[in-house]
Parts: sequence; structure tokens; C-alpha cells
Amino acid sequence: MPVAIVVGIQWGDEGKGKVVDYLTERASLVVRFQGGDNAGHTVVVEGHKTALQLIPSGILRPDCRCLLASGVVLNPFSLRDEIASLQAVDVEVSPERFGIAGEVQLILPYHRAIDAAREANRSGGKIGTTKKGIGPAYEDSVTRSGIRFCDLLNQPRLEELLARNLEFKNNYLKEVLGSDEQFEYQSLLDDLLKLADQFKPYLANVSAEVNSAIETDQYVMFEGAQGCLLDISHGTYPFVTSSNTVAGYACASAGFGPNRVDRVIGICKAYCTRVGGGPFPTEDHGEAGETLCKVGNEFGTVTGRPRRCGWLDVMAVKRAMRLNGVESLILTKLDVLSGFDKIKIGVSYTLNGEVLDDLPPSSDDIEKVEVVYEEVPGWKDDITKARSLEDLPAETRSFIARVEELTGCAVDGFSVGPDRAQTIISGEPVKQFAKV
Repeated sequence: MPVAIVVGIQWGDEGKGKVVDYLTERASLVVRFQGGDNAGHTVVVEGHKTALQLIPSGILRPDCRCLLASGVVLNPFSLRDEIASLQAVDVEVSPERFGIAGEVQLILPYHRAIDAAREANRSGGKIGTTKKGIGPAYEDSVTRSGIRFCDLLNQPRLEELLARNLEFKNNYLKEVLGSDEQFEYQSLLDDLLKLADQFKPYLANVSAEVNSAIETDQYVMFEGAQGCLLDISHGTYPFVTSSNTVAGYACASAGFGPNRVDRVIGICKAYCTRVGGGPFPTEDHGEAGETLCKVGNEFGTVTGRPRRCGWLDVMAVKRAMRLNGVESLILTKLDVLSGFDKIKIGVSYTLNGEVLDDLPPSSDDIEKVEVVYEEVPGWKDDITKARSLEDLPAETRSFIARVEELTGCAVDGFSVGPDRAQTIISGEPVKQFAKV
């Protein structure tokens, strides 16, 4: 069964979009299964950079159809702009190339206003939300008050739901959150009806398409957003995103059985980064952290915020591997480590003098852990032109081998730069997805 789930196994920004783009050479379907336009996937092909937020990375492959599954939250205004920006550079985003599940929940302007007002009202311990309205939209889904993509296409239903929601949201913004922002019913309705006309052809039965593709042995890839350690259930709560980012959620979101999955591929940066608040055990506050940020161009695709940087955290990676059932690692941004005399790897934690075998469930405790590091030799060579494992310096190959030893998982590929051509797949279990 040529079915793969690609997930980030750190705090996001691991390079999932780049790897998905590379691995979709044979894919018939690429399915995004959670998150919203708070995710930023940057893909570089022959020097041309494309920034994606909602549309799966497979859109740059002309023979690949892309889908948004039910677990995604969709800002229709952002999607309109993203489609226009892709079409402006001759990337086709027709209904034949792109489909949206009717069950997808909509992010509307009042969700964004609520998100921003709540973050502003937090006196301490700010989550670092992107203020895109992701959390409030998922809340509406759970309280059965959300407006879904299928509702957008049904005018009487849309009018009823929007009138009900706006009365409550405007009052909540003003009386509870102290916000001056209010939304006018007719204006928002008119805007949404225009979008409904544009998006109606994109309605898709994602579960039926996915299962049909699997049953006919087509290549299907599921693309996650953010990272495992930001999962709403398993991440460093409360400093997490609002959706389940683990591989298992792909099945729930897209509506297919877990017995259909062929491989779970974990994307792991050769060091660690994190955006916003929350514990980060291997964060480097000194010169090394600044170098990683500068050389790695560690600024958010969506927000532009500088990312916090530090060393590879094996304890965090092993937790993510267990939660996702990762069988193959793709190690990204190896080139950023070029120039260091020594490279540190966080190999274990202690808390109050006791050795831990996992991240504690409490973020307060994670903040207090002490990391045990080992150092491995660095390398000075420019590795950006490497196109095989054998092209890498001995020290780089030794670093990869040590990651395999510490994690107990094969590194089946790596990247040495941002371009599609700078992704190298070395392991046969993953090669099948890219090999023609």
C-alpha cells in the first residue's frame, strides 16, 4: 500500500512542506489533515520560492490532486488570496487540482478578533498564538456552533448560522474581552456569499476519494502541519496548537482506516527551533543559538517572527517517534550546522536529581529539566552541493549515524539546502514515493 503520513516531530518548522513536495513525484493525492493558515510551508524549486499556508505542498506537482480533510480549519478569505497568489505565478489551482471536504470548519473574522483579544488580555505566560483564529474556530467545532464549508454553500443555512453566531460573538468581544471590534451581519454575509460562488466547485468527498485511491494502489500522502510536540493532547500544554498534529489524526480527519497506512515519515531538523512561548529544554541563549537563527534563516513563514534556536533534543524526538509510530526519519537543514567545531546533542534529562525516561506531562516541570549533552565533531565543509550520503564529509555522516543510534530509527533522507534538488532520499522504504 503506497500510503504515507508525513509529520513534524519537533515544535514545527522542520521542513515538512519541502519534503512533501519532494516525495510527491509519484503521488496521486496529497491530503492536509489538520491546522489552518497558521502553518507555513515554504517550497523552493530551481531557486523559486513558494510560500503555502493552506494548500498542500503537492500543488507544485502538475499531476497531483490536493485535498483539505475534515480536521482542517479554513479561512476562506486567506484561501482566496493564496489561490490568487499561486495563479499569478502560473500554478494551477482548479477544482480538478484541489478539493475541500464539506466538513471543514470555517475561520471567520470574529474568530481572529477573539484570538487577538484573548492573547492581549493574558497578563503572563502568553501562548504566542499567530492570532489567526485557529483556536476559537476549533472551539466552535467542539461546541457544535461552527460554520462548515458545506454551510457556506447553502445560503439559507449560512444566513441562520451567521446571524446566531454574530450576536453572541459581538457581545463576547465587547462585554467579556473588552474589544472595540464588532462585525456587521450584512457586510460579512455579502462577502461570504461571493466566496461561496467562487469555492462551490471545490467541494469534495475527501473520504471517498482517499479510500478509492488507496483501493486502486495510487500513491497517497498525508501532510501534517506544526509539529508533534505542539499537539493539543500530547504536546507541551498549554503552549500548544489547537489541533491533533500526530499521525493518527490523519485517519480520523480524512476518514480512512489505520490499517491502510504503509509508512509514517518523521521530519526532524538537525537542531531544534520553537516559535512563541513554552518550554524548550535545549534552547541555546548564547552565540550558538544566534548563529543557528541567522544561518538557518529561522523566521516564521506566516508571522516573520524569529524562532528560538537550540540543539537537537533526542528525548523530545524519541517521544514524538513513539506517539506517531515513526519508521523513517528525514533529517533537514544539515547545512546549517556547517562551521561548528563541536555539535551538541541533548541525550537525556534529569529533574530534581532523577533521570527521566520521557518529557514530563507538566510544562512547569519541562521548564525545570536539566539536559545532559554529548558533543560530536563538527565540520567546516560546504555541504550544500552534496547529492548523496557519500558526498558528505565523514563528520557529517558520523553525526547522522549517531542520530540513528540515539533514536533507534533509520535516517532515510536528509536535506542540505532549501531547494527541491537539495533533498536526498537514501533509504529504500522512502525512495518508493519519489522514484519514477
